[in-house]
Amino acid sequence: MVRQNGVGVQAEDTKICVVMVGLPARGKSFIAQKAQRYLQWLSIPAKTFNVGNYRRNDAPQPTADFFSTTNTEGEKMRRAAAEAAVADMLAWFRSGGVIGILDATNSTKERRRWVLETCKAEGVEVIFVESKCDDENLIMANIRDVKTTSPDYKGQDPEEAAQDFRKRIKMYESVYKSVDEDGDEEDLTYLKMMNVGKQVVINRISDYLQSRVVYYLMALHIRPRSVWLSRHGESEFNLDGKIGGDAYLSGRGELYARKLPELIRQSTGDDRPLTVWTSTLKRTIATARFLPPNYNQLQWKALDELDAGVCDGLTYQEIKNKYPEDFEARDADKYNYRYQGGESYRDVVIRLEPIMMELERSEDILIITHQAVLRCIYAYYMMKDSEDSPWMNVPLHTLIKLTPRAYGTQEERFPANIPAVSTWRGKGSTAKHEDPSGSVM
Repeated sequence: MVRQNGVGVQAEDTKICVVMVGLPARGKSFIAQKAQRYLQWLSIPAKTFNVGNYRRNDAPQPTADFFSTTNTEGEKMRRAAAEAAVADMLAWFRSGGVIGILDATNSTKERRRWVLETCKAEGVEVIFVESKCDDENLIMANIRDVKTTSPDYKGQDPEEAAQDFRKRIKMYESVYKSVDEDGDEEDLTYLKMMNVGKQVVINRISDYLQSRVVYYLMALHIRPRSVWLSRHGESEFNLDGKIGGDAYLSGRGELYARKLPELIRQSTGDDRPLTVWTSTLKRTIATARFLPPNYNQLQWKALDELDAGVCDGLTYQEIKNKYPEDFEARDADKYNYRYQGGESYRDVVIRLEPIMMELERSEDILIITHQAVLRCIYAYYMMKDSEDSPWMNVPLHTLIKLTPRAYGTQEERFPANIPAVSTWRGKGSTAKHEDPSGSVM
C-alpha cells in the first residue's frame, strides 16, 4: 500500500529494487545516481548499491582481463561483490529503505534471475532498467567521462585507461543478453531505454510507485550537458533586509545583470545560445534582459520565490517581533515549516517537480531564480539532505555551472566580483544584512 505524504510518496509496505542492466559506458551509473537524487529530493528513502564499489575492496584498479569469462578468480570475486551488495541492500530495506538501486551490468539472464528470486524472497519488488546504446559518439563520450571520474582509473594515463575500458566492454559483450532478448523474460517488470530514450519499452509496470520511478527515468538522457544557475541581481528589498515582494534591482543588481552575459561566455567557452528560464517576478526578468537576443527566454510561475504569506515584505527582525512562535518553529524545522498563508520548502519542491522533469529532457538551460528556489534545485543536483538545504549559503552575483557525471555532479562558480549584501541567515539570527564595505545594512 502506498499513501501520499506531503511531497512525493511514502511507502508503508512497498519496497522496490531497481536493477540496472547494460554494457559499460551506457550510462547506468549516471542513471542510478540521477534516480537516487530524484527520489531523495522527494523525501523517498532511496540508496544506490554499486557492485563495483564492493569489488574494489579486493580489486581496486583491475585491468580488463579481470572481467574475462575465463578468469575464474575474477568471476569469483565479482560474484562475491554482487552478493555483498545485495545483502547490504536487503538489510537496508529491513531498516526502512523504500527504493534500492543495484548498479551493475547484470548482463546475463542467470544473474538477473538470481537477483529477482533473492529479492522476491524478501518481499521486495524488482524493476529491471536497461540502458542500450549503439551510437558510437555517445559511447565515446561516456568512455571519456568514466576514464576521468571512475575510481578504477584514478591516476592513470587517460588514453591507456580508455583502451583498457574498451577491452573491458568487449569482455562483457561476449556474455551480454538484453532483457527478454529471446522472449523468455516476459514475466519480468522492466524498462528498456535505447539510444538515449529514442525508443522505450515498458513491461509489466504495476503500481503507483513503480510508475513514478519509470516516468522519471523516461525523462532522462545520458548526453553530456550542463545547467547554469543564478540568483537575480541584488534587489531593493535585499538592501532593506526584507523577504519576498516584487522589488526592482538595486544599482549593484543592475551591474550584475549587465555582466551576466560575460560570465556565461566565460563558463561556456563559446557563444552558443542558452535557453533562459526565469520566474515571473521583476527582479529575475530584469536580470535576464541584457542577455543576447538569440537566447530564448521563458517565464515560469513555478520558479517564483517561496511565498512568505503574512510575512511577505517583512524583515526577519519584524517577523521575530510580530510572530515569535512562528520564527522559532521555522528555525526548528525550516524545510517543513509553512508560513501562515504561504509555503514551506517542501511545498516549493512539489511545485518544482514538473520543472525538474522538463530540465532533465532539455539541454543548455540557464535558470535565473530566487534564493529558496535555487537552494531546492541545487540540493537536487548535489544530493543535499532536505533538512540541510534551507540553510545553504547561495550568494548573490554568482553564476553556478553544474555538470552531472556518472559519479557525481561537477560544480564551477563564476563570481561577478560585484559587491552585494549577504542574505544568508543562521539559526536564531535576524539576518542583519552586511554591506560588503563592512557597515550594517
